[in-house]
Amino acid sequence: MAFPTHLSADWLVPDWPAPVGVRALCTTRCGGFSNLPYDSLNLGSHVGDDPGTVARNRAVLHATVVARPVFLNQVHGTEILPLDAAISDDLTADGSFTRKRGLACTVMVADCLPVLMCDRGGSMVAAVHAGWRGLAGVAGIGVLEEACQRFRPLAPVEYAQPATEIIAWLGPCIGPDAFEVGVDVVTAFTQDNPNALQCFKSQPAGKWLANLPALARQRLNALGITQVFGNDGSPPWCTVGDPLRFFSHRRDRVSGRHAACIWLE
Repeated sequence: MAFPTHLSADWLVPDWPAPVGVRALCTTRCGGFSNLPYDSLNLGSHVGDDPGTVARNRAVLHATVVARPVFLNQVHGTEILPLDAAISDDLTADGSFTRKRGLACTVMVADCLPVLMCDRGGSMVAAVHAGWRGLAGVAGIGVLEEACQRFRPLAPVEYAQPATEIIAWLGPCIGPDAFEVGVDVVTAFTQDNPNALQCFKSQPAGKWLANLPALARQRLNALGITQVFGNDGSPPWCTVGDPLRFFSHRRDRVSGRHAACIWLE
């Protein structure tokens, strides 16, 4: 089944070997109704944009997805929620998963990393909001580890998936030449995994450049998820470096939000 013809030519459709029945996309700032500085497809209701305009923008996404995007109140944590028909928007979590059709796991980003996941059998999908805090987590358990667990210990047993049967796609985020952080961020990752230091580049005055997609790939690989597609840290994926296509909170401070969605047809 093809996407509707009104899918914006500028939006990203993952190039990955998703099974039949799994659909995914990531919006850009193009194709909506918002005025400056939220122009034009701002999907965030919490950033100061006109609520009626945000609702119109979300209606565009809903019509394109042909499933209900379920929006979360994201707090840079590690909570992952199950979605069913009764769930409401704006519950506090930084990811969601479902085996139900007609619901789109949805995360909003404007520099943080969106991660979309599915199993090779096409029985379950998940979307994760991975800023550095959620990615690092506590004691080595972050939002990606929590999401991976949702694929495995589910009942009945036939739905449980080993990590090798999970594939992931990384969307656009702040790039490794733009994401300047302090030593606290480096420590958050390296205290439980010294190899994470490979994803940081030392800068003057005690600062570091962090490679968010590389950190995510490292964490996914450690979980046994080796089929990871999308953002490789190259300039075209950087939200900061492309103001015509991407929102960026780091660049603009007042900014709209993109949405990354994954759903079962």
